[in-house]
Amino acid sequence: MDPKTDDDVLDAVGPRLRALRRHRGITLADLAVTTGVSESTLSRLESGQRRPTLELLLPLARIYDVPLDDLVGAPRTGDPRIHLKPIRRHGMTFVPLSRRPGGVHAFKMIIPARPEPLEPTPQTHEGHEWLYVLNGHLRLVTGDRDLTLPPGEAAEFDTSLPHWLGSADGGAVELLILFGPQGLRAHVRTDTDRSTLGHSEPEPEP
Repeated sequence: MDPKTDDDVLDAVGPRLRALRRHRGITLADLAVTTGVSESTLSRLESGQRRPTLELLLPLARIYDVPLDDLVGAPRTGDPRIHLKPIRRHGMTFVPLSRRPGGVHAFKMIIPARPEPLEPTPQTHEGHEWLYVLNGHLRLVTGDRDLTLPPGEAAEFDTSLPHWLGSADGGAVELLILFGPQGLRAHVRTDTDRSTLGHSEPEPEP
């Protein structure tokens, strides 16, 4: 396989920055305020119309709390292992399971145990999300629905709807999450309705 050129690496920075911002639920306007970089410059940077520079990437790396190497996709030399750096937000831990820019991103999410369950604070952002509960009981609020998902149950929803994930009983919860672009849907069979909240079942063999 031919090694990537410098142009290939730089061309991948924009989509990586856009995917990271959307996953964090941050608007360009908010990012401009926190970084001091103009909204138009950030937009051109994500679309590839503006070449990334150290001056632009450093404040983004600080805001996203990721190494600069992760923003540019620099290969780690001398060690073939994949180093997964947990991301902590709102008291929860996200372990990235995929690294490629754009497309679907996979995470393991850990919600810690608490003396009392938190009250839902629904948020919205662009994208589509799938989840599968590994351990614990997940409380999922999406739109006007308030569900409790036990281990082995899966759900899929549009993140442009107000949604919130937390512990249903105060205990720790572990789940797998796939986050993808707006409009991207998974083929999930369900025993409820077309909102695709329910159990994921394999298709029968012919």
